[in-house]
Amino acid sequence: MAEKPSAREVTDGRSENGGAAAAAVPLLRKPRPKRSLARHVLPGAGFALVTAAILFVLLGPGGSKEEQSSSINADVYSGELTPLQGHAAFFDRNKDGIIYPAETYQGFRAIGAGVVLSAVAAVFINGGLGPKTIPENEKTSPFKLPIYVKNIHKGKHGSDSGVYDANGRFVPEKFEEIFKKHAHTRPDALTSKELQELLQANREPKDFKGWLGGFTEWKVLYYLCKDKDGFLHKDIVRAVYDGSLFERLEKERKTKESTKKK
Repeated sequence: MAEKPSAREVTDGRSENGGAAAAAVPLLRKPRPKRSLARHVLPGAGFALVTAAILFVLLGPGGSKEEQSSSINADVYSGELTPLQGHAAFFDRNKDGIIYPAETYQGFRAIGAGVVLSAVAAVFINGGLGPKTIPENEKTSPFKLPIYVKNIHKGKHGSDSGVYDANGRFVPEKFEEIFKKHAHTRPDALTSKELQELLQANREPKDFKGWLGGFTEWKVLYYLCKDKDGFLHKDIVRAVYDGSLFERLEKERKTKESTKKK
């Protein structure tokens, strides 16, 4: 009866056979996967679009007082403004009745927003509101994205709090309702969670543009104006509805800058 080979012998045999087989087969490098053209082009294209948008905002029309000061649309300031018009007027930096993306950018920078946030906000706000506010007989390039202050009420989106009525007037009852329904932690302030609850409650079915508009407005306000404990106070929210908050924030920023220089 033949003896069974030991485990060591079997292992040695396999090693030898495996080594011979390995020596007989040349080593082949795995081919590198070909990178698609899209992986090279798309990131560059995305960066180019963002850069172009920012340059459009920074260098686009609306920054020159000489070009815009004679606009007949400045007549809106000859009478009493609605609260919504007053809210928008802060961003009309040369008070000609028309807000261009460059002015929206300047306004956001004036209240302390960063370059990227200001640029994105300018393109988003003017792109969303501008076409709705252009007067019927007005001839203007849609690519300039102007917002006409006198028609700002036409840019009102759905899924909002209803604090502005259809004509841009302030509705006190709707304002108080925000805090009665959603200010659970403190009666005069909103937390981030309570703000999200407010946005959810305001949403109308399938009104995706309204959802996005409301989300952007409230989140930017919360980001810029919440206190160190994460509360967005009632007086801050009230001031944003008539635009007085923007004036206050600009003065505070200028004061801080002048203090630093000293």
